[in-house]
Amino acid sequence: MTGAGIENPEDLTSLYPFLSSKEMVIILDNAESILDPEGTNAREIYGIVEELGRLETICLCITSRITAIPPDCETLNIPTLSMEAARDTFHRIYKHGEQSNTVNNILKRLDFHPLSITLLATVAHHNQWGTDRLMKEWESRRTGVLQTVHNKSLAATIELSLTSPMFQELGPDARGLLGAVAFFPQGVDENNVDWLFPAVLNRASVLDRFCILSLTHRNNGFITMLAPLRDYLRPKDPKSSPLLCTTKERYFSRLSFHIDPGRPGFEEARWIVSEDVNVEHLLDVFTSIDRESDDVWDTCGHFMEHLYWHKKRLVSLGPKIEGLRDDHPFKPRCLVKLSRSFQSVGNEAERKRLLAHALKLYREQGDENQVALTLRFLSDSNRLLRLNKEGIQQAEEALEILNRLGDTTDQARCLIDLARLMYDDGQLGAAEKAASRAIDLVPEKGTQFPACLCHGMLGDIYCTKGESEKAIYHYKTALGIASSFNWKIQLFWNHYSLAELFFDEGKFGDAYTHIEQAKSHAEDSAYHLGRAMEVQAGFWYRQHRFDEARSEVLRAADIYGGIGATGDVEDCRRLIRKIDQEINNGRLLETVLLPMCIDFAFSARRTK
Repeated sequence: MTGAGIENPEDLTSLYPFLSSKEMVIILDNAESILDPEGTNAREIYGIVEELGRLETICLCITSRITAIPPDCETLNIPTLSMEAARDTFHRIYKHGEQSNTVNNILKRLDFHPLSITLLATVAHHNQWGTDRLMKEWESRRTGVLQTVHNKSLAATIELSLTSPMFQELGPDARGLLGAVAFFPQGVDENNVDWLFPAVLNRASVLDRFCILSLTHRNNGFITMLAPLRDYLRPKDPKSSPLLCTTKERYFSRLSFHIDPGRPGFEEARWIVSEDVNVEHLLDVFTSIDRESDDVWDTCGHFMEHLYWHKKRLVSLGPKIEGLRDDHPFKPRCLVKLSRSFQSVGNEAERKRLLAHALKLYREQGDENQVALTLRFLSDSNRLLRLNKEGIQQAEEALEILNRLGDTTDQARCLIDLARLMYDDGQLGAAEKAASRAIDLVPEKGTQFPACLCHGMLGDIYCTKGESEKAIYHYKTALGIASSFNWKIQLFWNHYSLAELFFDEGKFGDAYTHIEQAKSHAEDSAYHLGRAMEVQAGFWYRQHRFDEARSEVLRAADIYGGIGATGDVEDCRRLIRKIDQEINNGRLLETVLLPMCIDFAFSARRTK
């Protein structure tokens, strides 16, 4: 075609007359082998490709898994398929069934990777599998199923990249590092590379090479990979990977310290917000393969505590925790931490069930400190379930234990719990007395968090008693303490309470300001954001702005529904019914009065 003959020229000199005689397209398909910078004759090949690219008559197209191409070439990254394109591709080859959610779910789990979808469809077509059999094979073999009768496979494609000179040049740690990246669903946070892999030399440049080889890609600050590659490359026995075991210990060490809003390091623990999925996967795997390890379950408890404070959501570890034998030393602690995740999303019935089980186990262990703490949590759950009498009994029992143990700070916390229960039970005098006792027990330094709780509680009490100046003083004092430490939960609740107080006083501007502040501090908690929206809907409702009220409460209901807060969803539905009734009443009134108003207007005009 080019007139080169059977002899390969050393450069393009002899071909220039032909190449410049007419416009043409030259395609270098699957060029990763010849363009590998570490390959044989790489410099000479790059030189020729650059020359071709400079010829005005040539349109040069290169397809390659390696992104190291001549600098004058415009690089186009080919994305994965859309759901529609993936589905069409699969069924064009498969031809043994109608479209189904079963197939769609597998395509999604393949990250819509074109090669994987083509291989899967080919295998399913050759074997004449129905969708049930296809799902069964996928669940048991995962990417191992992606091998056709013609020996085309995902494994062969990946291994070809791993045998390239560029990969081989990375040294003996490269495969282990690639496996560690593959293990984590999110990949590896680029900011944590030095911390996670201190023993790997030139780790940053090695990870850059992975991206050049298209084994990984960068996504929102993480180095990650497509699901099929991740499934193939991850260590099948995590305990056999020294690098992964070291990484696990780094994460476990980072989670091990006690987290408390009143102690140093609280804000630093917010790293969990971006890495919660990785840590949860790590724990899910090691609670299965290292079930008897105290270290694993201890870390499991710390992880849920981190989530409670910084990213309120449910966890997938619940069945494993409840499946532990009752005499396991860490089971009651993990049950308590698990209960807090249900507290985070407003599911108090489940929280109470888990706490009752933990209390039974702590009583059997004879651990009075933990019995008192669990009684406190249980009393709070009963308060939220409107079982105040039962909650008061539990708080009083906890207080009796703490008096005996002589821990004044925990006594103060328990008195706050008792004050809130009495407040909800309508015992305002007793609640004020308990909260005031708590304030007296809290020293000026080191216990700012319980002090913040005390002031918030007193704000609620004085607000209900109609002593708004005292209430505002205590709410603002609580806000001042919380602002110093950026305690988002306390900032949320005190702004939330001030918004309600100002609205009741008809100070709509102040009320709106504080509810917007409450929303800004609910950014990490879907439940709190829902509460703020629900209150704002109530504001609009009481101002007869019914369309705005309906829009806001529907958003709140969607949030509650997404996190399983069924009681709050029902509260929203009740408000929606009231709003709809008001809207319908308004329309009915408009239907009756509008013609009368028109007649009156015409009558007045004629009279004038």
